[in-house]
Order: sequence, then structure tokens, then C-alpha cells
Amino acid sequence: MNDLSQVRNVTVADLMATSGVPFGTSGVRGLASAMTDRLCHAYATAFLQYLGDIGEFAAGDRVALAGDLRLSTPRILAACTTAVRDCGGEVVFCGFTPTPALAFYAMGIGMPSIMVTGSHIPADRNGIKFYRPHGEVLKSDEAGIVGQSIAIDPARYGPDDGLINPAVLPAVVDVEEAYVARYVRHFGADALAGLTVGVYQHSAVGRDLLVRAVEALGGTAVPFGRSEQFVPVDTEAIRAEDIALAAKWAAENSVDAIISTDGDSDRPLVADASGTWLRGDIVGLLCARAVGADVIVTPVSSNTVAELSGAVPRVLRTRIGSPYVIAAMMDAATADPAACVVGYEANGGVLLGTAVGDLTALPTRDALLPILAIVSAARKTPIAQTVAQLPPRYTYSDRVADFPQADSAALIGFLSAGDEGEQLARIARVFGDIAGLPTAIDTTDGYRMSFANGAILHFRPSGNAPELRCYSEAETEARARDLNGKALAHVLKVVIPQVRSL
Repeated sequence: MNDLSQVRNVTVADLMATSGVPFGTSGVRGLASAMTDRLCHAYATAFLQYLGDIGEFAAGDRVALAGDLRLSTPRILAACTTAVRDCGGEVVFCGFTPTPALAFYAMGIGMPSIMVTGSHIPADRNGIKFYRPHGEVLKSDEAGIVGQSIAIDPARYGPDDGLINPAVLPAVVDVEEAYVARYVRHFGADALAGLTVGVYQHSAVGRDLLVRAVEALGGTAVPFGRSEQFVPVDTEAIRAEDIALAAKWAAENSVDAIISTDGDSDRPLVADASGTWLRGDIVGLLCARAVGADVIVTPVSSNTVAELSGAVPRVLRTRIGSPYVIAAMMDAATADPAACVVGYEANGGVLLGTAVGDLTALPTRDALLPILAIVSAARKTPIAQTVAQLPPRYTYSDRVADFPQADSAALIGFLSAGDEGEQLARIARVFGDIAGLPTAIDTTDGYRMSFANGAILHFRPSGNAPELRCYSEAETEARARDLNGKALAHVLKVVIPQVRSL
């Protein structure tokens, strides 16, 4: 039993310090073994108490719950169900379904929702995402949740911190039919007519929904790679085996595209007819262009093809993370109510900030919108040809693990000292041989340097781990990868020793 066994009242801040499972704006994530019933019950309770404080939840209100296909998900769902009932709420169980399907249903009727998922992280881990009645939890909500005091009764838990009498999940309320119908209305029942679409199913919770959606829009779906074991597919760091599998399936089958998602089916994967996966920021741009966006909101780490392509009139850059994208989308929509605002991240997550056509706004990551927008356009122009028409820009990212946070702070302090002229001169001395002549600096999130030859280097220290992330961009994939490796090696071998000697 952990050291919380005798605690009667505890704050989320206390739980974060003792459990090893942090609470952040996007919810909680950690080892499934550390996400005990006691801990999950407490975090769900804190969320609902906070909603009560701001007038968005009261006894008798309904709360929607759903989960992904990890082995630990049903147990965590039961703990969250118990928390909802203990807070006086009524559980609406939406089954094992995509996060955006849950969010579309719950936001549509103004209901809080809780999604149990670890997204793309390995099977031995899990997480919980919390949604307010009309959108994601934002940075402005975080302090109110973390400061909640929760009463914990040790008598309800066994020696493993599991509930002695876990809740039985209620009957499933179908939310998938309305979610698919949303896109049939918008794109049309023949939007994919004549197209053959491979569906890489793996262990994604939306794997059958993808087949259903393709067929509902008139396409022929060919399922591949279904797995009963959880597969950690990450749309931002596609595994070598997934690259090989897509190429193999494309070679063996006549397909116009291959589609997939991450574990909770909120981030898309789209491959062309050859099985080449598109990068996430290209997926986001093509989707924004397809729906006629007036404004793109995307983090500073996304590819600059957004600006260089001229596909959308206005591009706004934010810090990295969907809460920052959503906040900026809200500001953009308020500033220009007639504008179509679309947000996306480098991982391919697309968020619809305003209504467009038959689509109501859905300001959370939604894999189905970009998948259908890109694949339906393949009826006129093959995906590979569409991508080839974009300016040649490629991104790559890597990190240095076990990089002390003090060194990260010292590096950023060293680079940012002085006025802009002094900083550019310093960058030229330090990174000129690697990247060329510096022309611009962006400190939106970390330290981002642009160079005259089009190269970009972006250093970003982790906020909660001892590591340094480097993002690079160049005119070819090989150049972006080479630039990244050389920059990180130079930081370790030359820059940090120099900084430490100052």
C-alpha cells in the first residue's frame, strides 16, 4: 500500500507529488500500475468539484464516459464511474469509442465528459482526458483543479489501492452513428465513390468506425493489420515497422490511400497510394485548405509550408500544445466571427474552431475530418500529386535525454542575451558553420532560429523532464535530419561546455 493509505483529505498537488502521475492541462498519464483506483477516483472527483465551483456541474447532472482498448481501461473507467456517482452525477457510458466521437456527443448537449486513454503511449501506461461541457480543459483551468481538496476513505480500497466494490459500467449509449453522420452530411454519401481505401486498424479504438465511415461515404474499405494486443502507434513519430507495413500493403493492393489513427483515434494517419505516410503538419494544412479555412492556428514547431504555400490567408503561431492552439482559435474566432478557423499540430491533430458548411465547431483533435477531407480530394487529384505541389519543406525532431534542466536554462539564457543584433551575431558564431546566416529569432516557445538558406533550428527544453528537444526544418528530409543531428551534437560538445565556463 502506498503512503496515501491513511490520508483523509488530500489535494491534487499532494497526489502529484506522491503518486508519480502528474496532472496537466490535457489530463493525466502514467504507468497503469501507478494509476490506481484510489488515484483515478481522486482525479475525477477533483475535476467534477472544480466544475461545480465554476457552475458547470451539480448533483443530478450527467457525465459522459468512454475509453480506448487498453487492458487497464475498463478498471479505470469503473473508478471514474464511482467518482461521478459519489459526486451526485449520472454516468452516460459511451463505450469504447474515439475521443472525438465522445467529445462531439458531450459538447453537443453541454455535458462534461471523461475519456480514459493513453493515446499513443505504450500499453503498460494509460491516462484520463477531461472535458468541460463545451470544450477541453485549458491552462486557465489547471490551477483550480490541482488545488482541489478531496476526501479519501481508505476503507473503500484493498491493499493494492483497488476499489473493493468497483462500479459496474452501465449499458452503452451509441455515439458513433451521429459522429459518422456528421461527415456524411458534410462530404456527401458519394464523396469516396470509386476509391479504395486501406484501413490500418491495429488496436485503435476507432478501427471499425474508420471502415464504417469509408463505406458510408461510398468508398471501398480494405482492413489491414488488426491487432488484439495494444500497438503504440504515434502519428508524430511513426514506427519503422508501420512505414514498412504501409508500403507492403500498398504494393500488394490497389489502393488510393491508407488511413489510420493513434490509440484513441483523435490524431490521423494518411498515406498516399504508394503507402507513404504524410507528415502531421502536411495533413493539417491540406485539411485546412480543403475546408476553406481563413485562419490557421498552429504551434511554432509546425512546418512553415503553411505560410510558404499561401494556401490560407492568415497563419497564427502558438506555443506547443493543444490548449494554446484552442485558446488562440477562440481569440481568432472572436476577433472575426465570419472567419473559418482551423487549428492543427505537428502530430496531425486537427481542431475545427468554427462552423463550416454542415460541420459545427469541434475544438478538440478529430482524426476523421482530415482523413476524409484529404482522401475525398483524391477523386480529382492523387494524394502524392497534391503533396508534390506544395513547397518542399521537411521537418525533423530529436532530443537529448538526461539533459539537466539547469543546462537547458543556461543554453536559452546564453542564446537570448542582449538585443536582437547581438543574438543574431552570436547565433552566426555558434551555428553559422552548421546552418548558415541567421535572419530571425522566435521565442514563442523555446528558442527558434531562422536562416537565410531556409533552414530552421528550434531548441525547446522540456518543462517537466530533464531533456532538450530540437526541431529542424529544411528543403529536403535528409538536410533536416542532418541539421538536427549536427546541432544537437554541437550543443553537447561545444556550446554547453562554453556556457558552463561563463
